[in-house]
Amino acid sequence: MKANPTLVEPKNIVALVVVFAVTASYAAAVTPPPSSSLEISRGTGTNIASVKVADAYDHVWILQSSSDLTTWTDVEALKIHNGSFSRAFTKDASKPNLFFRAFYDSTRQNIFSATPNALILPATSFNYAGPVLPAAFLVNPILGQDTTPATNVTTDAGATLGRVLFYDKRLSTNQTVSCSSCHQREHGFSDPRTFSVGFNGGLTGRNSMGLSNARWYQRRHFFWDERANTLEDQVLQPIQNAVEMGMTLGALTNRLAAEPYYTNLFTTTFGSPAVTPERISRALAQFVRSILSTRSKYDTGVSNNFANFTLQENAGRQVFNGAGGCAACHGTDNFTAGPALNNNGLEFPFVDLGVGGITGNRADDGKFKAPSLRNIELTGPYMHDGRFKTLEQVVEFYNSGVVDNPNLSAPLLNPPGGPNAGQPRRLNLTNDQKAALVAFLKTLTDPNLATDEKLSDPFNYGN
Repeated sequence: MKANPTLVEPKNIVALVVVFAVTASYAAAVTPPPSSSLEISRGTGTNIASVKVADAYDHVWILQSSSDLTTWTDVEALKIHNGSFSRAFTKDASKPNLFFRAFYDSTRQNIFSATPNALILPATSFNYAGPVLPAAFLVNPILGQDTTPATNVTTDAGATLGRVLFYDKRLSTNQTVSCSSCHQREHGFSDPRTFSVGFNGGLTGRNSMGLSNARWYQRRHFFWDERANTLEDQVLQPIQNAVEMGMTLGALTNRLAAEPYYTNLFTTTFGSPAVTPERISRALAQFVRSILSTRSKYDTGVSNNFANFTLQENAGRQVFNGAGGCAACHGTDNFTAGPALNNNGLEFPFVDLGVGGITGNRADDGKFKAPSLRNIELTGPYMHDGRFKTLEQVVEFYNSGVVDNPNLSAPLLNPPGGPNAGQPRRLNLTNDQKAALVAFLKTLTDPNLATDEKLSDPFNYGN
């Protein structure tokens, strides 16, 4: 196969994207196949190079190497799945001057079987149906806040299907975004970006809320503005959102029904292979309810009077329950809201009406769901608009920056009969108290979210 150093054009190649010489810079680039891109870059350390392919239609790409830019040898057939592939290649001392190229070859698309072997699921399902929970979660008030309906009790098979759906980019119209794109488990199933990026590059209007312990929420509504009445309703809305995933439910069911592995998963879960919006909704909700944060330093401390806490963490716990007034809106061991809606005084006039934009009731303007503080260390930036980057900024806001407005929640107001009655509270916390409060909030981090295999991405093509 002949080539020159600047443009390689082997037979049967629909589109060549990049030729890269490890010992030089990019040599050439031409138009890639639709909805695809390729990056081959110089390696570091023991790696000679790394290759990254994005291909929304999951083609097979061929990676080749050459020591002289004349004779090319196949290194690997890259089966793209879920829209992307990445791999690093180690150095070969016998071939110090090694060149790489990758391309889509229409004649070699059947190298892999139709059933992707990259969907890695255990022979025996993980335990989703019977998680071991701390004692506080087995009694009221948390027990009574469980949002699980009798018609959609979590099963191992259902949550397994939900896990696959959650991580599958096929749920977006161009197969570039999955639920996990905006709910990343290393960030407490939230998004470290102020606003999430949708399938076509557009930005969402609010910060992505963490999903841990969504199973327990007394008000039983979801999204910042609580527009979804159930978790089953909530999980379908981003899929259909014009910015987020851009799919219709009809197109989605047809696409999933064509995937052999979904035939098996839907049959195991529901008794037949039929793919319906209701079944997608139920499975996704089951998986989200399985994202449990119950093994933090705080949870360990509950049973031994917090003997495992540092002096600073215990001081912060006292601030949280006392001078800081935090527990008024983030109560119980789940650290989430009670029955009341909350306006936390971020701004006035209101830029975002929040719940009021849904109900039309002006008394709801500026009110938003109070999320659980579980894993708050991981879920920044903070607030519905992601305006605060650090926990220190959040603490200082509640200490000195709450903005007066007609709908400000009562716990943030000075009580009647006292100085400045009816005005926003100023906590006047000392620097030590503020630092202690942040230290306490970090005890709510559950490191198992990032390591528990049953919550991990089940797709693996060498990524």
